[in-house]
Amino acid sequence: MPVSTCSYYVYFFKSLVLLPRDPCLVRCAHLIYVLLVFCQVALVLLLALSCLVQSNGAGNVCDLGRRPSSRPHSVSILEFGAVGDGKTLNTLAFQNAVFYLKSFADKGGAQLYVPPGRWLTGSFNLTSHLTLFLEKDAVILASQDPSHWQVADPLPSYGRGIDLTGKRYMSLINGYMLHDVVVTGDNGTIDGQGLFWWDRFNSHSLKYSRPHLVEFVSSENVIVSNLTFLNAPEYTIHSVYCSHVYIHRVTANTSPESPYTVGIVPDSSDNVCIQDSTINMGYDAISLKSGWDEYGISYARPTANVQIRGVHLRAASGSSISFGSEMSGGISDVVVLDAYMHNSLSGIAFRTTKGRGGYIKEIDVSNIHMVNVGTAFLANGSFGTHPDSGFDENAYPLVSHIRLHDIVGENISIAGDFFGTEESPFTSVVLSNISLSMTNSGSPDDDSWRCLYVEGSSESVVPEPCYELRSYESSYGRAEAL
Repeated sequence: MPVSTCSYYVYFFKSLVLLPRDPCLVRCAHLIYVLLVFCQVALVLLLALSCLVQSNGAGNVCDLGRRPSSRPHSVSILEFGAVGDGKTLNTLAFQNAVFYLKSFADKGGAQLYVPPGRWLTGSFNLTSHLTLFLEKDAVILASQDPSHWQVADPLPSYGRGIDLTGKRYMSLINGYMLHDVVVTGDNGTIDGQGLFWWDRFNSHSLKYSRPHLVEFVSSENVIVSNLTFLNAPEYTIHSVYCSHVYIHRVTANTSPESPYTVGIVPDSSDNVCIQDSTINMGYDAISLKSGWDEYGISYARPTANVQIRGVHLRAASGSSISFGSEMSGGISDVVVLDAYMHNSLSGIAFRTTKGRGGYIKEIDVSNIHMVNVGTAFLANGSFGTHPDSGFDENAYPLVSHIRLHDIVGENISIAGDFFGTEESPFTSVVLSNISLSMTNSGSPDDDSWRCLYVEGSSESVVPEPCYELRSYESSYGRAEAL
């Protein structure tokens, strides 16, 4: 019932109450009047709540605040026979501890406490309503024996492993279809000891695709905070098919020479916050994904409503922040702000190719400081490979409504490379208030911007962008998927 209609009936029945009528009629009218007043108030409250929900986009995901609640029960990994000498394998101790703590799920959950020490383990699974807490000077060490790592089927939105066709090694710490799970500590450490896996990758001697360090699949209300992650075999933190993921105050480091290591990867996930973190990777620091070609199109789970803020990023051979190239389920409504990007091959990259389908749209990037970055902005419509020959070559991706503003850069080699495709040009790219200090500024070979099959507009951008990004005035609006 509209509020205006409700108000009319409130007035009508109030009039009945005031008239001298049969007492029973008056009591009935009074009761209806009270109910209608309540109805009016309730509708106003519902309307306000609706407005709040509608405005709760990527811009304030982190402001919603997620802090790990204290658990009424706690046990130490020592109680399950673990030995923190860096040599004894503790996989069974972690597995038994988690199994035991499942019994507390309906009693407020429980905490698994890891004291100082070096705790060697293979892969193990978490459970719902669990906090894994690493004390200061506690180090969980990943085993370098592949037999200590479980093997899993490929993710359905990828159809194969990332490195190889077929199966993949499970991550060191796994969460599958969980609710309310926290991985935190007093700056404890999780070390993937990835050198073994990097050497296997480089020598083409992997049996299955490399494992990640931490992975959550089809889970919700996930918190990862106050920890240091080292030497991930491939991804450091991978959330796939997840909702409400909060990553806060983490440090993730791998060697600059580590092959295709990636820091944080929101993958077909929504309502994700990444903030106040430092990430230094061999390839990409943060990469948003949503499935690969026909598998991602079929699975149809986008990455949406993501906020990234207050981060320090280095990506030695990749991008500080990348979108794609596996983006077939779509990526949208992403806000990046207050980021420091340094010593990276590229700063912000949008990657896709023919056959991907999907979209990258409604992206807002602002308040960025870049230092020693090869290419500040990269948008490439011919990037990446295909999982197999089953992709649809006519599945063209949509890249539209990208806003880059309030950005400064020092010692930048190339301001921007924007290469769309003839069949699906990149559109509504808006640049404003950008000042980049170029390494080759003023030289005869200055080629700061390179553009093809892209349309957009710009204002107050130095160096001046290519013609395609300053000749087309757009009302921006919102993008529609193809």
